[in-house]
Amino acid sequence: MNMWSIKYLLVLLFLNVTMLVYSQNSTSISQDTVKENGIYLEKTKKVSKYDLRQHWYRKYWSTLIPTQAVIQYAGNMALISAGIGWDYGSRREWETHAMFGFLPKYQSRRNKLTFTLKENFIPWSVYLGKGFAFEPLSTGLYLNSIIGHEFWAHQPVRYNSGYYTFSTKIHLNIFVGERITKRISPNRRLLVKSVTGFYEISSPDLYIFTKIKNKSLSLYDIICLSVGVKFQIL
Repeated sequence: MNMWSIKYLLVLLFLNVTMLVYSQNSTSISQDTVKENGIYLEKTKKVSKYDLRQHWYRKYWSTLIPTQAVIQYAGNMALISAGIGWDYGSRREWETHAMFGFLPKYQSRRNKLTFTLKENFIPWSVYLGKGFAFEPLSTGLYLNSIIGHEFWAHQPVRYNSGYYTFSTKIHLNIFVGERITKRISPNRRLLVKSVTGFYEISSPDLYIFTKIKNKSLSLYDIICLSVGVKFQIL
């Protein structure tokens, strides 16, 4: 074997070793590193407690971001109420709304502010086509409170025990209703992804118990009609 043959074999051997080392490094890079902004960074073998805590923090605090805005007229809560809401559940069938309302003074001395915490349940939705959906049943309950010193949650001591059987400040209401939703096309969305119009028929706890005691009252004496609009933000 002459000198040129030896040199040729040495060059081939060097090239083979170089390619083998490069392939092993490439495999190591793909398995043990990640590429970020053109730079290979070593993967963390074990997730730290800090990373877990940060992930938990972002995941659960993000659920507090409101996904809805609501405006409602009447409904034994105020003349007009507005607030924010959240939808959740496997099919987004549950909603929670927090609303402030305005109540004119009418025959009293001043206007009043109300606060309502509302829970909705929408069991199913029927798609009508062209972005419209009909929800034939929405039901739930809500707590309504009038803000003011002249209203109380517990009977004042100046009254005899049992004089008032219900709070004048907080009332529980039940309701049923229907909805129709228009989903906005993604290329036309500006602030919201869908708009829902709804009506509800509701009755507060005081009216229901009064009806039970006084059979002469009709159903129309204890129910109230309300209408509203819900904007789906997220």
